[in-house]
Amino acid sequence: MPQSNIENIVVRYSPPLLNFIRSQVKSHEDAKDILQDVFYRLARVNDDKEYKIDNVSSWLFRVAHNLVRNFWRKKRELSFSSLSDAEDDICDDIAQTLACPIDEGPEAAYFRKLIWEELDNALAELPSEQSEIFCLTMFDGVPVKDISSITGVPVATLLSRKHYAVKHLRKRFQELYYALITKE
Repeated sequence: MPQSNIENIVVRYSPPLLNFIRSQVKSHEDAKDILQDVFYRLARVNDDKEYKIDNVSSWLFRVAHNLVRNFWRKKRELSFSSLSDAEDDICDDIAQTLACPIDEGPEAAYFRKLIWEELDNALAELPSEQSEIFCLTMFDGVPVKDISSITGVPVATLLSRKHYAVKHLRKRFQELYYALITKE
């Protein structure tokens, strides 16, 4: 495939590919990085004289889909390898996994269901004060200051309860993560 042909492909397929990728990831910058990687792979395949692409459109979208899946997989792996980061990171990772695109298929739906079940079980193991503060702040979006003014419990106490809840959830989800990656 000549260089001018690749340039035409980039011009023609950039907008629909970017829209597709953008529908799968939150950040526009991440989407642009993935798009750039798609075209990088096209250029590499073009250099390989033994590899021939029959349907460029299908190939591009398949590569984009695979790169998006790799993006989410790496995000999950990074989130569990950095358990010493800020305590809300695990909450963001759980939310990200639960909010990842629904059209990923039955495996993603099963994984999402498994996470919800594990979250319910882990929250049930906590003292009610810890579970309550976690759910109110993370799922309902109620600020800790508002909870403090309504309940009369000091902000520091509420933050401490949330910290213990997050610590417990980190441990449970790390165990789940390792169980999932070690079972082939």
